[in-house]
Amino acid sequence: MRKDMMSILACPVCKSRLELEIDKDEKDDVISGTLLCTGCNGSYPIADSIPNLLPPQLRG
Repeated sequence: MRKDMMSILACPVCKSRLELEIDKDEKDDVISGTLLCTGCNGSYPIADSIPNLLPPQLRG
């Protein structure tokens, strides 16, 4: 996921701002990490540069 995408992302549940917690990155790309919601405290994993923005109850 590109770091500059943060300005357009919002929590899919409550529409609040997301904060980025990076585990691994390369230049402007986040390879792994977590998106954390500032409103409902939801968390959304980033794996292989792809953020999973499915609400927690819909993840398999």
